[in-house]
Amino acid sequence: AEELVRYLKSIRPEKLILNGDIIDIWQFSKSYFPKDHIRVIKEITNMLSKGVEVHYIPGNHDEFVRKFCGQTIGNLHIDNKVVLELDGRQSWIFHGDVFDVSMRYSKWIAKLGGQGYDLLILFNRFVNRWLQRFGREKISLSKRVKDSVKAAVKHVNDFETTTALIGISNGYDNVICGHIHKPIIKTIKGEDGEITYMNSGDWIENLTSLEYNDGAWSLYKYEEDAMMKDFTYQPDIVIEQSSQEILFSLIEEFSFKRA
Repeated sequence: AEELVRYLKSIRPEKLILNGDIIDIWQFSKSYFPKDHIRVIKEITNMLSKGVEVHYIPGNHDEFVRKFCGQTIGNLHIDNKVVLELDGRQSWIFHGDVFDVSMRYSKWIAKLGGQGYDLLILFNRFVNRWLQRFGREKISLSKRVKDSVKAAVKHVNDFETTTALIGISNGYDNVICGHIHKPIIKTIKGEDGEITYMNSGDWIENLTSLEYNDGAWSLYKYEEDAMMKDFTYQPDIVIEQSSQEILFSLIEEFSFKRA
């Protein structure tokens, strides 16, 4: 989180897109919340107060936020997907965890049109809800990746190809996702054309993000940013508060008003 705070302090975006797994509810503790994590939230809310348009796209680790998709709180928009048109080119941005359940069927569902991805999310939640009801684990690509390196490579390739083909079939120029946390920008070709596939990576292992400047997308790598080496920063502090207390204090401090 410390590196992410530094990065957020260094940029001046017009739009900020948070592409899922921002709040890891699977690992969330009721007894403490790291100070740096609060600093991340504060940096984002500072951007909101300065007029930056922030889009929050929930992922599988913060899927509880999906119940709020379609809502706007000030400059904060909560969506399942975002389509950006930049310099005449359309970029389709989404998290991608729905393909864990529906990789085999996702292509034809997506061809139903703009609601295809939303249908996949509903299908994904439905399947996982029933798995939990019968005492089974949720379907997760990350678990598959840990189980087998060979299987991991296949699933990553399947994920990239599936998302690219769906993007091509819907007429997008770029497709941008997260979930598998493999930072990359590459061209993928299909029978009906080609598309630029991008993955923003993460801020746990890769410390990467995607940026759009001067008419082009680029992959930012924190470890290769020499300016960050000289950035002074206070060490992490752990706050002994319940998660509920932290949530209420943040709401009180930043006083978000529903648009």
